[in-house]
Parts: sequence; structure tokens; C-alpha cells
Amino acid sequence: MKKCAILSMDSLAGFETSDSLLDQPMLALGWQTERVSWRKEQVNWSDYDVVLIRSPWDYQDDMAAFIKVLAKIEQSSARLENSLAVVNWNINKSYLKQLASQQVTIVPTLWPDKFDASDIPEYFQHFNSEQIVLKPRVSANADNTFWLKKANYTSNIAALQQAFAQRDLMVQPFMPAICQEGEFSLFYFNGQYSHAILKTPAPGDFRVQEEHGGVLLAITPEPELTRVADQTMQAIHQLHGDLLYARIDFVRFNTSFALMEAELIEPSLYFNMDEKSPQRFVDAFAQRLQTQAKNAVVLGSC
Repeated sequence: MKKCAILSMDSLAGFETSDSLLDQPMLALGWQTERVSWRKEQVNWSDYDVVLIRSPWDYQDDMAAFIKVLAKIEQSSARLENSLAVVNWNINKSYLKQLASQQVTIVPTLWPDKFDASDIPEYFQHFNSEQIVLKPRVSANADNTFWLKKANYTSNIAALQQAFAQRDLMVQPFMPAICQEGEFSLFYFNGQYSHAILKTPAPGDFRVQEEHGGVLLAITPEPELTRVADQTMQAIHQLHGDLLYARIDFVRFNTSFALMEAELIEPSLYFNMDEKSPQRFVDAFAQRLQTQAKNAVVLGSC
């Protein structure tokens, strides 16, 4: 029986996760799954054949320690999915600049060198918007994300100064389509499309996560969304090849869609929203390992 560590956090209380739906199809394939907190000390990662990064949703609180753990995993005999190289690229949202340079449409974004409250009026003016969003370049679960309105943003200055005292930030116009329609998430396993959902925030909010009251709906993406998503995945493929898992999030923008984020580290994959998706993931997992084993044999014979 092979062993797969599901990399998580000390406690998932208050969070929604569907990763347990992988247990049975993985077992049927001859894999034993075990939840392991990334903060657990003295783990022999070589005891596992594969480590899947799934729900370490507090890593942003101690990014250096998290990266150090992933480096230890890659130095062991276990295979890390997704890889440390992908994590290092994706952990800072400045990766969006690189995707934009490859003709991927992203939500319009400013990248200030540091937070300065006196610059906020210029942000409203730049986007010609009455509402903007400030968020860290390294974040999860919408932590330290601020929805500012021109009429009363000054009431948030103290909180903003505290949030961005030690964090790099990014600034975007508020996208009304998030509240009017929602955020679209498409899931790809080993480079192949699996399923899609629409996440709608609670009334008066803009955060679409379930933990913040967001509502989920399984959807079939319209052709334009599929086209844009496939284009985005092709751009990611050019940089990193096919990944075991990817979630890409979009908002309707003008006559098409704009990429909000490419989630390649620890995205919820919402296996509960498509009953066949756990098996698709496990099939992709098996195919990936088989391909890598064949490649290793070929290289070994050279």
C-alpha cells in the first residue's frame, strides 16, 4: 500500500473542505491517505510516496516557515504536488504580471511599492471608480482584503496602515460583477478541464468563500469562458507544464472575462460540487505518476 500525505493545517474548524472525498478512490487505487499538518514537527516525509498540498490555509501567517517545510518535502523521497517551483511562483500575486504579458486578460491592477494613505485618492482617479480593493500580494481566504469606497475610505486608514505595514500590496477597481453575478472557478487536473462552479457572495459582501457566507452553484461554463480559461491554462503550461491541479478564477469583464487569480498552491477543489470530480482527480493523479515513471525509465536508459 502506497502512502499519500494530504498536507493540511493543525485544525480545519471553521473551514469547508471536501478532500475526504478522495479517500475511497485513492484507496481503490492502492493508496492510503493521511492528513498531516504542515506545522507538525519531526515528520519523516520519506515515509510517504506523495505529498499533496491541500488545505494549509494559514500559511500566509508564516510564509518562510511554510516554504521551508515544502523544501524539506522536495528533499525527501516523497513527490510534492504541486511542486515547490510552482508554489514559489504562485505564492505572490505578482505572477499575474507575467500572465498579462502573455495576453491573458487580468483584472486591472496597480502594484505600489509600499502603502501610503496619501496615494489612495490617486487610485480612485486612476481606475475612474468610486470603489477600489486593496489586498496583499500574499494572502489566502480574503485575509486583509479591503473594499474601499471613495466617500468614506478614510475610516479605514488605521486598519490599512496596520495591514500593509509589512506586506506588499496590490490595488484593483472593485468589480461590480462579483456582487451582481459572482466569481467563476474552473478546475483542471493534469491540464485537463474537470468542472466549474459559480461563487456568489452574501448580500452586502464581496467575499465569495463559504466561510464568509458565499453560495456555490455547479455550472457548465459558456463558450467564451471556456476559451479564456483554456488560454490561461496554456499560458501556465508554457511556464510550468501541466500541473496536477489548478483552479482559475474569473469575473465577467466588458464582453469577456478577466482572470482574478490562478490558484495553484492550496485551492479548494470543490469535489462536493461534482460527484465525478474525485475520480477524475485520482485518474489524473495515476496518469501523472505513470507518465513520470515511464520518463524516469527512459532517462535511466540513456
